[in-house]
Amino acid sequence: MEKVASKGDSMRIKRALIALTIGLVFALGGLATNALRAQPVATLALTGKVTSATDGAMEGVLVSAKRADSTITVTVVTDAQGRYGFPAARLEPGDYALKIRAIGYELPAPVTATVVAQQTATADLTLQAGADVAQQMNSAEWLMSMPGTDKQKNGLIECLGCHTLQRVMMSHYTADQLLAKLPQMFAYANMSTPLHPQHRLGPPHINPDELHALATFLAGVNLSTTSRWRYPLKTLPRPTGAATHVIITEYDLPRVTIEPHDVYRDAKGMIWFSDFGESLVGQLDPSTGKEREFPLPLLKGRAPTGELGFQAGSDGAYWLAMMYQGGIARFDPVTHAVKEWPVPPEWNSDATQETMVEPVHMNVDGKVWMNDVDLRVIYRMDAATGKFEKFGPLMDAHGASMGNYSIFSDTNNNLYTLDFGGGAIGRIDAKTGALGDFETPTVYSRPRRGMMDDHDNIWFAEYAANKVGKFDTKTDRFDEWPVKVPWFEPYDVALDKHGELWTSSMFADRVVRLNPKTGSEIDYLLPRDTNVRNVIVDNSGPTVTFWAGNNHDASIIKLEPLP
Repeated sequence: MEKVASKGDSMRIKRALIALTIGLVFALGGLATNALRAQPVATLALTGKVTSATDGAMEGVLVSAKRADSTITVTVVTDAQGRYGFPAARLEPGDYALKIRAIGYELPAPVTATVVAQQTATADLTLQAGADVAQQMNSAEWLMSMPGTDKQKNGLIECLGCHTLQRVMMSHYTADQLLAKLPQMFAYANMSTPLHPQHRLGPPHINPDELHALATFLAGVNLSTTSRWRYPLKTLPRPTGAATHVIITEYDLPRVTIEPHDVYRDAKGMIWFSDFGESLVGQLDPSTGKEREFPLPLLKGRAPTGELGFQAGSDGAYWLAMMYQGGIARFDPVTHAVKEWPVPPEWNSDATQETMVEPVHMNVDGKVWMNDVDLRVIYRMDAATGKFEKFGPLMDAHGASMGNYSIFSDTNNNLYTLDFGGGAIGRIDAKTGALGDFETPTVYSRPRRGMMDDHDNIWFAEYAANKVGKFDTKTDRFDEWPVKVPWFEPYDVALDKHGELWTSSMFADRVVRLNPKTGSEIDYLLPRDTNVRNVIVDNSGPTVTFWAGNNHDASIIKLEPLP
């Protein structure tokens, strides 16, 4: 007699059939997954594994590839298994020189690789211990290593406007020699580099007691009395985890004396920049690496040349602060026409410095803001008439005049200033001219650069506090977030469309990506010594892209985080 299946038996049969079906799906899916895993290898132009005798497979090693006839260098980072891969779309066929960055390690000999279309080249790299780690250290690592108080070390950070601390720490100057040498250093203008020194027209302001203290401290930490430093050399760790998921592209500019200070990306993807050392506006086409230059007429022929602040105005033009040339300029990106406005002669001196210009909301009242960091005053210019007004100096709550290195306007064209010499944000009411100030929660934070968002919040870098901050101009509320990299000293900060903050510095050769909701950060290491000032983010694509200029090595940097 045929047995009739019970209801329970039917359910067991159904479950078995479902399990069998799921198993087949996973089996087929596994085959598909394996095929997909194999497929990306064919889409790689170059891959390999990085190892060393001491570490085995090495995570966080930067591998850079540069074609012999190109000005473009592409960098990727090894994963936890020590593997790296360059996507085929990033390397055209040709012969590439490979370089690495891994503190304490080096390649034993030059390495080249040949990339062939629709093939994957392989170059495994075996690293050896570096001959001298001191030659690889950045300025943040020197500050971490040297003995002394934060106050003593802070006396050195002004050196980094012109060169790295490695130059200082490897010097042999005694305290007496430094007392004679340092005034010469202070006489150089802010935009000087060893390859392009420029002297101030006016004498520098030097406090004799501070000069003596700095000379004594320097002689105690350099090589004036010893052949080797008497303190251990400390270094930052290599990238791990999410910090290895990145592609960095660096575009070399045609002259080593070009100093790309402020950068701006237009709607067509072109990168524009102010040259801190020369009187020109630069344009870079990232698709080709081609650079163009548009000279600016000089306002003071004998003064140091170079521009700092570069800002797109609501009139469609680009505006530049001309530093020691004593004025501002308007550059039309379509016609390339230039118009300049010098500071009125009664306010214009050899020490005049216009670091910033603010035309973002000039559509409100036709007025453009600018600053003078020497006199610590603000000017407002009527763009139609060229008439100037003067405001300030602004005073903080303690009765001291406030610095105004960076300036921003809100949607009503009221102006806000960052007190780089202290720790406050100043305000000028556009209608009444009333002055106000707001102290940062951290004393002597030295807020340096930042941005005003669409909701009239100011996001700013706290240079001396190793933090980034937010100031809500509607509620006067401050928020601050520390940067975890020691002696990072953030210079500027940009807010992306996801609410994350991006910042970099002149010290640590790193880009920090900080989530203000969680306080978490990702620290991306850059391929070489990098002096970053202004930073921007491109929000136009599905993934945010970071851009900055390497102010001391004549290049433009593009950093793309990967999933």
